[in-house]
Amino acid sequence: MNQRYTWYDLPVETKRLLIAAANTWEDTARSQEYIHQALAIANQSLDVLVAAYRYFFYKHNDAAALQIATQVIEQIKQAEGFSEDWDELAPILSDRKEEPNIRLYLNAYAASGLVLARMGAIEQATEITTRVSAIDDRREFGAATVLEVLTHPDDEEE
Repeated sequence: MNQRYTWYDLPVETKRLLIAAANTWEDTARSQEYIHQALAIANQSLDVLVAAYRYFFYKHNDAAALQIATQVIEQIKQAEGFSEDWDELAPILSDRKEEPNIRLYLNAYAASGLVLARMGAIEQATEITTRVSAIDDRREFGAATVLEVLTHPDDEEE
């Protein structure tokens, strides 16, 4: 087993499937099957969900990426006991944004904004990217760039 992936606390078979997906990236049907198999045996593992949403994100399978990113967001929200009210949640995320689970939350939330933009849900995408941008003072999650594109789409190059 390739030791580069030992940071995942996953069963060997799940790791094998994720590595197989990466190794067969160019063959989308085959790599996607490995991702689906990993998801089926992973029992909602956050590591596997993150790997899967990123896989689908980069494969431009927006519906699957959004569905799984939303699962990541909801799983972290439940584990952390987060409020549904953004006004209550934003300061917590801002204060804790260096914690691994909060970073995963913000990454998945920002990615969902980009995916929604690609799907044409501009209003929702703008809301999400505005929220993440307000927290992300170092522009680490990409939301500020997406927000700029969404709010200034007709800017001409000078």
